[in-house]
Amino acid sequence: MTPRHLVIFDVDGTLIDSQNHIVAAMQGAFDACALSMPDRAAVLGIVGLSLPQAMAQLVPEQPEDMRDALVAAYKTSFMGLSVSDLAPLYPGARAMLDRLAADPSVVMALATGKSRRGLDRMLGAHDLGKYFATTHVADDHPSKPHPSMIQACLRDTGVGPDRAIMVGDTTFDMNMARAAGVTALGVSWGYHAATLLGSRVIDQFDQLPAALADIWGFELACAVGSRNASGTGPRSRQSMAALPSRWTVARSRPPRKRRWFCQPVHWPRSSRRNGATSPR
Repeated sequence: MTPRHLVIFDVDGTLIDSQNHIVAAMQGAFDACALSMPDRAAVLGIVGLSLPQAMAQLVPEQPEDMRDALVAAYKTSFMGLSVSDLAPLYPGARAMLDRLAADPSVVMALATGKSRRGLDRMLGAHDLGKYFATTHVADDHPSKPHPSMIQACLRDTGVGPDRAIMVGDTTFDMNMARAAGVTALGVSWGYHAATLLGSRVIDQFDQLPAALADIWGFELACAVGSRNASGTGPRSRQSMAALPSRWTVARSRPPRKRRWFCQPVHWPRSSRRNGATSPR
């Protein structure tokens, strides 16, 4: 039996284009607290962090009680806005989830800084819950880039870190993956610059099967449709041409034994806070 492989997705900036939703909710929070909101780029730059950490980065000059008030106001503002109008799926996201779900060798999970309430609302609005074997949120884990959410996904699915990939749009996702010992795969359409995400970055969803096949060393069933259409498999020179040049160049080097150069990370118990959800 083919061993299962795990694809863990981030949500906002990866599957869902939620930037307008997040910025509108943040504007509501700052208005409610009679404060001026930082600019849009600053707000999108903290997407992925849990809310207390996000507010501390956005307004470090404010006292803790004001930052706590902003967290509460953000949650209220966020839940009062329409998901379907302000947070659509990225192009190709649903089709790719369908393809991966049809592949017997792949199981999918979510690791997101959203609250459980926010994630359940989003999954319901887009009918996405059926795709994921397990989902983990900031309510139950320390903020990214702590590896706790990925470690929980591995435990829930029984998949080892060598057969798991984290797909995300921020450096928080990439660093979380590295801390958990799984492969990090960036997407260029999210909230952090692609140049910050490492050597493995895709520019559109239909590049994902070839990227997974290249990392894992075998062709997934979900890649067969694209192979039949082009006459080549994802390991071929032609199919690799569909990947971004930065990926192709990185993979053209002679194979080397994988080594990890990460320093040990010690996460204090105090980093975990109840209700520490992200702006997502």
